Amino acid sequence: MALRGTRSSWSALAGLLAALLLFAAPAAAKSRSVLILPFTPIDLGREEQWLGEGVAESLRLSLAQLPSLVQIERGRLRSATQLDGWDEQSALAAARALNADLTVYGEVRRSSGELSIQPRLVDLTGGGNPARTNLDAIAVPEGKLMERLRPLPVAYAKAMKITVSEAEAGRMQKFAAPTTSTRAYEAYIKGQIASYRNNQEGNETAVELLGRAVELDPQFVVAQYALGVVHQTLGNRWKAAAQFRASTQLDPSYPEPYKALGDLFLTAPRRLFDQAIEAYAKALELRPFYSDAYAGLGDANAAKGDIDGAVNAYQKALANNPYNPRVHVSLGKIYYGEKQLYYEAVNSYKKAIDLDPRYVEARLGLAEVYEEKGLYQDAIGEYKKVVEQDDKHTGALYNMALVYEKVDPREAIALWERYIKLAGPLPTEKDWVDVAVLHLRKLKSQYKD
Repeated sequence: MALRGTRSSWSALAGLLAALLLFAAPAAAKSRSVLILPFTPIDLGREEQWLGEGVAESLRLSLAQLPSLVQIERGRLRSATQLDGWDEQSALAAARALNADLTVYGEVRRSSGELSIQPRLVDLTGGGNPARTNLDAIAVPEGKLMERLRPLPVAYAKAMKITVSEAEAGRMQKFAAPTTSTRAYEAYIKGQIASYRNNQEGNETAVELLGRAVELDPQFVVAQYALGVVHQTLGNRWKAAAQFRASTQLDPSYPEPYKALGDLFLTAPRRLFDQAIEAYAKALELRPFYSDAYAGLGDANAAKGDIDGAVNAYQKALANNPYNPRVHVSLGKIYYGEKQLYYEAVNSYKKAIDLDPRYVEARLGLAEVYEEKGLYQDAIGEYKKVVEQDDKHTGALYNMALVYEKVDPREAIALWERYIKLAGPLPTEKDWVDVAVLHLRKLKSQYKD
């Protein structure tokens, strides 16, 4: 591998092409991707604005119980804070931008003092004009929000023409109203909204609000888990683990905290791979179609050197969720990083980018493959797209400077200077900066004005 492969920190995985075929997951029923948008608050006071996100979160939690639906991650919804809310036109535009088959949205409003929820659905799977459905409006008497949220996901499943078993309906209704306390749910939703800011201040606010939700309802399992997720984001591993374990004790049938514990074990300083595999397996026992748990299991098996097990898990992850760009990237690394399967690797990375054009790791991987095949302009194009998204991405700048040395040394000089200025103050970049200085010095001696 060239220096750039080290820079990208690819995992060293060894495997045989035959394993890809031998352990391919069996065909699964075709799933559909669903985008769940915050409901638009209409004529609500400031103290009730959270209700729009509250209805959407209820649907996210409950529709996750259906194997035929794959939710588009909330984090990919870049324009979720738009002031005008989500109407039919903007919901349809978001669905097309994110390649969603179905879009769930609606309004929460007050009319003559009465609170009501108007659920809406757009289906883009027909191939022609989108099919629009207005579900029956739900009247919400004072103090009855959680009760009235319970039947909503089942109504949506019916509108989507999904057959729901009695057990699935029970789980959906359970998670549609994960607490009996409206005040606890309000604190939970406000905590989630704060965490969506994706910065230190937002996460610290989220910890406070989610902690309040747990205080108001100590049995609020989902809030316990969400608090652990924010602690993990903040780097508080022990607090995160405590919250995840508390969640499993309160509800041993809830798979998310087991998957989260697997992630913690996998990234622990001592790399507790066996414990991670055990946690992922428990999550999959509870939810056999849990794609993210399969992806984690693949990572854990790969880290242990069990390549057959890793490929098997990645294939099952994609069988249950073909829309997961991270798994396509993992397979891209195997295809090219170890087997030098150029076309398979390029296709995997391109699939990841099609699913999420802002997925930096996919573009970096694709750029490295292009570069090592001598397609320098294609590689530069991918690195440029990364820098356009994040002009402080030191890795992309470093790699792009290396490529420009082969096609335009003077531009490489400018890029090395830019990289050194940006990365120089960063302790983690010291060794890379030292190498960059040597490159810059050599180029300047060769191309004096």
